[in-house]
Amino acid sequence: MKLKPGMSALVTGGGSGIGKALCVALAQKGLAVTVVDFSEEHGGQVAALIQKESKQFRGDSKVPSATFIKCDVTDADALAAAFGKHVHLYGGLDVCINCAGFVNKSLVYDDTSNGTKTWRRAVNVNLVAVIDGTRIATLIMRAQKKPGAIINIGSVAGLYPMHYEPIYSGTKGGVIMFTRSLAPLKRHGVRVNVICPEFVQTNMGEQVNRVLVDALGGFLKMEDVINGAFELIEDESKAGACLWISKRRGMVYWPTSEEEKKYLVYATKSKMTLTKNRFPIIQTPEFFEKITVHTLSHNFRNATRIDRVRLRLPMEPHSALVKIIYAGVNASDVNFTSGRYFSGNAKEASAHLPFDAGFEAVGIVASVGDSVRHIKVGTAVALMTFGSYAEFTVVPAKHLLLVPRPDPEVVAMLTSGLTASISLEKSGQMTSGQVVLVTAAAGGTGQFAVQLAKLAGNKVIATCGGGNKAALLASLGVDRVIDYQHEKIKDVLKKEFPRGADIVYESVGAEMFDLCLNALAVRGRLIVIGMISQYQGKDGWMPRNYYGLCEKILGKSQTVAGFFLIQYADLWQKHLDKLFDLHASGKLKVSLDPKKFVGVASVADAVEHLHSGRSIGKVVVCMDPAYSQTLAKL
Repeated sequence: MKLKPGMSALVTGGGSGIGKALCVALAQKGLAVTVVDFSEEHGGQVAALIQKESKQFRGDSKVPSATFIKCDVTDADALAAAFGKHVHLYGGLDVCINCAGFVNKSLVYDDTSNGTKTWRRAVNVNLVAVIDGTRIATLIMRAQKKPGAIINIGSVAGLYPMHYEPIYSGTKGGVIMFTRSLAPLKRHGVRVNVICPEFVQTNMGEQVNRVLVDALGGFLKMEDVINGAFELIEDESKAGACLWISKRRGMVYWPTSEEEKKYLVYATKSKMTLTKNRFPIIQTPEFFEKITVHTLSHNFRNATRIDRVRLRLPMEPHSALVKIIYAGVNASDVNFTSGRYFSGNAKEASAHLPFDAGFEAVGIVASVGDSVRHIKVGTAVALMTFGSYAEFTVVPAKHLLLVPRPDPEVVAMLTSGLTASISLEKSGQMTSGQVVLVTAAAGGTGQFAVQLAKLAGNKVIATCGGGNKAALLASLGVDRVIDYQHEKIKDVLKKEFPRGADIVYESVGAEMFDLCLNALAVRGRLIVIGMISQYQGKDGWMPRNYYGLCEKILGKSQTVAGFFLIQYADLWQKHLDKLFDLHASGKLKVSLDPKKFVGVASVADAVEHLHSGRSIGKVVVCMDPAYSQTLAKL
């Protein structure tokens, strides 16, 4: 619901603090605002301020841009009358914000009164009045048969306990669960959401122990709360949503999908398992083409050839035949063709020849063995097994990952996305409020690392080479983009981030590794997910000696952690589901390299393009353009 002139809003508790700020912000969008408050002085001042500043929207209109109604929100009749007056004056109600709040200054278990002026009033103002205001607004919005948005002001105190004010914590927790339970109202055109800011510097916020405020990173900016409220109002997908705003993590929706799965009474299957079998049946061919490694070399083109092979049927009992639609290209393809991922010496690695190349793809199941029950023909799947540079591949069915569609964006989420997601969680132990440095950030995996770090509420620094890459990273929300073609990474880090980075996501190696290690903060964690600059040397990937490494990390209690995705296979589906959820909700963007590679014959070109340094985003190969066009129509 786009906020625009001509709409109207009613805000309880609008005379001060967050309520006042929201009244003014709504008026600046051109909305007529009714300010409801117990204080005639404060509420009247806000209404007068709005009228003065909103002449540009309403001109000489006889209807005031703002009106003030003195009201004790715990008086049900008075509250209903306030809503009635608003509707009579403005002809309807588009936005309602229930913001009135009350802090009890004594602990409930020390209170010897009947609570009329203390804890009982806190319950009535903070919870009962919010329920009543939501109820009245909902009746009005449903009767007028047009979309409406209701925002209830919760608090971080409703997300975790506040021992020094249990009544406030309990009532705000009630507001949160009440609001989340109203998600079904969306089918009637009414969306009710709750915003839970940490502490803002208002009269109420000033009453909070300053030690606690400082421990949470200080007071929030009022602008952050306003932006959060407007997001909940304007985003049509948000209904029953709880938005937690903090200095440490930024804006986060609570609970996460993973937390929600822990307590849902009506547990559902994975979204992937619910995907309908809507893809055309595959005609199994007699022959198909694939890339085979016939000699060990870090030069992919020299190491491989295209083989035309006969499809062996029937299938093994526990296997599945997959038609590859898109295959992903990775920097480590050249390590695989050079035999670096086989144990033993060069002679022992050569014993594996010939072997299939490529290790990530998406496609459609064309046939299954007799013992396969969990996957049907026509199902969209992803695979991360050797042999994906092919038109078809046979894999153990247990290794297939269920996906909604076999699209190129899904390929990007496999090796590249999963490496970022799992390594930042496990190796980086990423939380929020940290400084995260990502090298080669405009590449296949870097793009995920910067976004996941931002979503977690961190400050992100990203390195890249070239204006187009820098523009991409800026569009992904990176706080500081360092284009090494125009400025020295070392100088920028030393000048602007003297404390260092808490987490470094490193994939370049060589001199870049040294630079990143020197820029690592005390107790920082450097995650090594690759070293692309060393893969294409004259003699291939040659080990480097890092003299003094142990002494450096010892002196600053630092950690250098290697990460190899195949050793975390048990987490693949969980993190893939998480990436799907973020992408589907619009929070995670997937950038694909604009250069098109089509057919098995183009794989070598795609690998060389990736290693040229010119690629932006994930490089993919479309194995069957005709079939991909068919999918695009579905």
